[in-house]
Amino acid sequence: MTTIRLTMAQALLRFLDQQYISVDGVETKFVRGVMGIFGHGNVTGLGEALERESGELEFLQGKNEQGMVHAAAAFAKQKNRRQIFACTTSIGPGALNMVTGAATATVNRIPVLLLPGDNFASRQPDPVLQQLEVQSDYSISANDPFKPVSKFWDRIVRPEQLMTSLLQAMRVLTDPADTGAVTLALPQDVQAEAFDYPEAFFARRVHVIDRRPAAPAALARAAELLLGRKKPLLIAGGGVHYSGATAELIQFAEAFGIPVAETQAGKSAMPWNHPLSVGGVGTTGTLAANRLAAEADLIIGVGTRYSDFTTASKSAFRNPEAAFLNINVSAFDSVKMQGEFLTADAREALTALREALEAHGYRSGYAEGEVKALKAEWDAEVDRLYALESPDGFTQTRALGIVNEFVGPRGVIVAAAGSLPGDLHRVWRTTEPKTYHMEYGFSCMGYEVSGAFGAALAEPDREVYAMVGDGSYLMLHSELVTAVQEGVKLTVVLFDNHGFQCIHNLQRGHGSDGFGNEFRFRAKETGRLNGGYMPIDFAAHARSLGAAAFTARNAEELEQALRLAKAEPGPALVEIKVLPGTNTGGYESWWNVGVPEVSTDGKVLKAHAEMKQKIQEARPY
Repeated sequence: MTTIRLTMAQALLRFLDQQYISVDGVETKFVRGVMGIFGHGNVTGLGEALERESGELEFLQGKNEQGMVHAAAAFAKQKNRRQIFACTTSIGPGALNMVTGAATATVNRIPVLLLPGDNFASRQPDPVLQQLEVQSDYSISANDPFKPVSKFWDRIVRPEQLMTSLLQAMRVLTDPADTGAVTLALPQDVQAEAFDYPEAFFARRVHVIDRRPAAPAALARAAELLLGRKKPLLIAGGGVHYSGATAELIQFAEAFGIPVAETQAGKSAMPWNHPLSVGGVGTTGTLAANRLAAEADLIIGVGTRYSDFTTASKSAFRNPEAAFLNINVSAFDSVKMQGEFLTADAREALTALREALEAHGYRSGYAEGEVKALKAEWDAEVDRLYALESPDGFTQTRALGIVNEFVGPRGVIVAAAGSLPGDLHRVWRTTEPKTYHMEYGFSCMGYEVSGAFGAALAEPDREVYAMVGDGSYLMLHSELVTAVQEGVKLTVVLFDNHGFQCIHNLQRGHGSDGFGNEFRFRAKETGRLNGGYMPIDFAAHARSLGAAAFTARNAEELEQALRLAKAEPGPALVEIKVLPGTNTGGYESWWNVGVPEVSTDGKVLKAHAEMKQKIQEARPY
């Protein structure tokens, strides 16, 4: 057996550089490169290997460990999980900063490879700088918190362990159902240790992703269930995109006259102006989709994990005769809502089920014009919101309408948290797939700017816009510097409404007067944060980081700012001063957040009683 002597870090990079993925006969280099921030725990090991032995792997310098994981996850999401970045950090705080990013990727089923440095395996210099010492279990390090947020976790304490560990890592990273963050903790000394690795281990390796077909018996059960239903509703989840099944979804809906609603991850699976497209469903859903969901006798969930926002805390489906048919490549998600399940690739399942139903001459039983009327009513509501004016200031929905028109059909928007996800899910009009990039599995504040950088790396030929509130921007904006450094074009559209207004609205909607969520000065009279609004110049801040920046306070200024930002060769930020509380409402939906049973305020007690009544109306599981 021919061997080659390499350090563990060198072997790791050489292996990653030879990994490919094959889907439908199309091969793609799986690992694009490594994002990293160096410290003593990885700079002389993996850092030195990247400097001299990186092969075709690209290196990008992160500015914040959490931010670069978000960027890597967004890159993989925009690539439909067919290409990834790895992320490396030093030990201790650098590693721990990646935990939130790991959880975000895992919750959303997005593959990222995390390579944090770890304590010395030899323990010779213990306690090394930044080492976490747990007196009851000395094997625990700062990397153990990755265990619950990783789909696969390992610590490489001998260089030869790398070989079996990497094979398992690739299994998870390329799995269409059971993917997420993969963490390989790399002790500082072991990264630099050499081993005689078999040369064959570094041969070009192609991971073939076979589409899982629908089992004939399960397909027959699914067809039988659907044949007895008159008012089915399709719910398109993120799995529709990852399967590349948008065309098949539309064909299925058209064949049987079934309206299509979308989750946050599934949005853009169908053009907004398609006659059967009824928009977002659930807590942040449209009036059309929520009314159809309430009356539907069958919910066909395609590639969705049925989050509480999609189901409106299981209150959206109010027909007592309603059944569920779950089409999902993941058995874990297939059994949710006590549904009949068709565990298969979305594209394969939709095609096979359509053929089976066509053989029976199936057609939904919606009255002529029923879906059309609901859709027309909702489209008129969006037009109203997009034109909404206020004498007190620039409304958020008016600003969104201007941005929506300016971005056009091919532009990609990236968002994650605050009031924007609700507004975007309801009113944003998409016409092409993969133009709506929402991280709403973890709703991680700070994902937006980093995510836009990752999406722009994935699709450099598209315009990418980070849709972010002032609260999220303050949480994490550091990868804007990386975008400037790399000359990656993106535009940050920042909605400044003076605080965490989404949660401020949630408070007031459940009996509170509003507390601790607006960016106000502390008032001497009350001792609370209810003084005047803090004047923050976000455009000046972005300019200080090297980006172009513009401010808009009305429609005319916004249109001009967007044009100027687009003309910039590099990153730009458009700061929009919007009126707080001018986001969209609930549209016959509900969200269970838990309201106190005991309070000194009668408004809270009333909200608690309403919550108890809603729970009684919702499905228990």
